[in-house]
Order: sequence, then C-alpha cells, then structure tokens
Amino acid sequence: MKNLRIFFTLTLTIALSAIASVVVADPAPVQFSSLNGFNAPDNQSVVGVRFPALYGKTASVKGVDLHLLAISEVDDFTGLQFPLLIAGANHINNSMTGAAFGVWNWNKGQTTGLNWGAVNITNNVKGANIGAVNISTGDTSFDLSVANISKASSVQLGIFNMTDEIKGVQIGLLNCAKNGFLPCFPFVNFAKQ
Repeated sequence: MKNLRIFFTLTLTIALSAIASVVVADPAPVQFSSLNGFNAPDNQSVVGVRFPALYGKTASVKGVDLHLLAISEVDDFTGLQFPLLIAGANHINNSMTGAAFGVWNWNKGQTTGLNWGAVNITNNVKGANIGAVNISTGDTSFDLSVANISKASSVQLGIFNMTDEIKGVQIGLLNCAKNGFLPCFPFVNFAKQ
C-alpha cells in the first residue's frame, strides 16, 4: 500500500509538472491580457486565441485577437483582430499581416492586409485602409474613407484626398497631390507625366 501511494504521488507530480510546462511554454495557445502587463499565462508569444480586456500587451500573436472594450497592443501580429463588442482598438508596433477591425487601428510598422476602423493611423500598407479617416506616414496601396492623408498612395477614394505622391489615382470632391497633374483638383487627380 505504501509503494502504491509513492507511485501515485510520483505519477501525479510528473503529470502536474508536464501540464504546468505546457501551460507556460512559448507560445501560449490561449491568453488573457489586462492592465499592468497582466498576461495569463505569462508569455510574450501566442499562437491561438488572445483575449485582452481594457488593455493588453503581448509581443507576438498568430491567430485571433478578440478584445473586450480594450486596446490590444502587439509588436508583431498575424491573423484577425476583432472586438467582441463594438468598441475596441488595435495598436501594432512592428508588423501586421491579416485583418484588423476596430474603432481605431494604429500600426506604426508594415501592414499586409486590411485595416477597417473609424480611424486608421498607419505607416506602410500593402492592402487597404477602410474607415472614416485614414492617415498614413508611409506608402499605401488603397485608401477608402471620408478623408485620406498619406505620404504616398496608389489609390485614394474619399471626399478629401491628400498625398505627397500619387502613384495611381485620387477620386473625390477634393484631391491634392504634390506630384498631381494639378496640386489640387476636384473629382479626380493623378500623377503628372
């Protein structure tokens, strides 16, 4: 009987150790994030589903980021960012590949995919920015909103479009481009030859 207890205790200890190592191993399959750097489990890499509430920050996420009234901050993201309720914001520090839906999308690095929000503040976008206001400090492929402002863009569709360098076309009520056939022109503007 004593040997059976020792065997059971040893087996339980090994099993719990194995479970604990899987739970804290990088990357985490599921993570809950909140204020003050709280991540459960305490990993900086998630491959699976992440649930930030109010504010959550993690270095890397590949999968789905479902935030609850939150600002979700990630250095590198691949997948889908989506608020569980209408309100939510996405903040990417380096790169995003996939789709970000939120009231506010702020991407300081490279986006490959879609930013869909009331306000999109981006750098370089290979894909589309769709919202009420799109502001990009770099080069964008396609901007659709009431107001589009960028350093360089291929296509801008909106009421007001402004860029330093238009590579394709601007269509809207007022279109301004430093390299446009006219610096500002109603309805359509494109690069002068």
